[in-house]
Amino acid sequence: MKKMFRFFLVLLIVLGVAAGAGVWKVSQLAKTPLPIKQEAIFTLKQGTGRLALGTQLYDEKLITRPRVFQWLLRVKPELAKFKAGTYRFTPGMTVSDMLELLASGKEAQFPLRLVEGMRLSDLLEQLREAPFVQHTLKDDSYATVAETLKFEHPEWVEGWFYPDTWMYTANTTDVALLKRVHQKMVKAVAQAWESKIDGLPYKNENDLVTMASIIEKETAVASERDQVASVFINRLRIGMRLQTDPTVIYGMGESYNGKLTRKDLETPTPYNTYVISGMPPGPIAIPSEASLQAAAHPAKTPYLYFVADGKGGHTFSTNLASHNKAVQVYIKALKDKNGQ
Repeated sequence: MKKMFRFFLVLLIVLGVAAGAGVWKVSQLAKTPLPIKQEAIFTLKQGTGRLALGTQLYDEKLITRPRVFQWLLRVKPELAKFKAGTYRFTPGMTVSDMLELLASGKEAQFPLRLVEGMRLSDLLEQLREAPFVQHTLKDDSYATVAETLKFEHPEWVEGWFYPDTWMYTANTTDVALLKRVHQKMVKAVAQAWESKIDGLPYKNENDLVTMASIIEKETAVASERDQVASVFINRLRIGMRLQTDPTVIYGMGESYNGKLTRKDLETPTPYNTYVISGMPPGPIAIPSEASLQAAAHPAKTPYLYFVADGKGGHTFSTNLASHNKAVQVYIKALKDKNGQ
């Protein structure tokens, strides 16, 4: 009888030690940092259970002890309530931190950076290359975009997307992103249109966006935008052609090779403002909100001309003679810069 008692006593001690060791191992695993030196993107599929999660984490080398991991999920069931999604794991994150993240449902956010001055075609190309975006557009034609997004004015496509860094989660569709970007631009244009000064030669909001896109392509200097706007407004009011190179370049399409020739300036296209009078048919790029405001609130100036000054800005003139002198100054500045 005493021998039996001793046996059970030893057995209990052994089991207690084993249980204690198991609890210690679980506790240590929970505090163990993930074996990663840089961010890791992890996608957990719908319906994944505890065993499948452990296997996936082990296969992707995010944990090294899958059995102990299963014990951890049993000891701390609150960490086993993970949710499907795509998550970002960071260096220094512990196994416990990782499970808390999976339980929170806070999925990784990915940036799509849309820069003012780009065309819709550039935006669509960038969208095609964006990671984890679900592509549903049948093609990247402007007509398809207008039809899919149900534009009120199908012909108003270029320029009607808001430049910003847009965050999205995995499996967001291209159409959902485009709708967000377009809707914000619609609001920005509406605000600029509502606040614009009286007497501007715009027939509709698309004319405003068109002017803003020209301003965007003509200057990167914030303080000059309203002055550039004033030059074009002054020209429109007296029936003078806009004669702005960016519209010519846009009209040339893929034939533009980085240089404009006299022949290019004389070749008619719907957008060649050296040939056509008035505004081009539509925007030539995505304008910034600052350019929208400049188009809506141009400065009151007598200027009819401007040319680059070789220092990043422009020289504005009221007459052709002064403008020609400014052009010569710019040419000299270029030659000095190039050591000619």
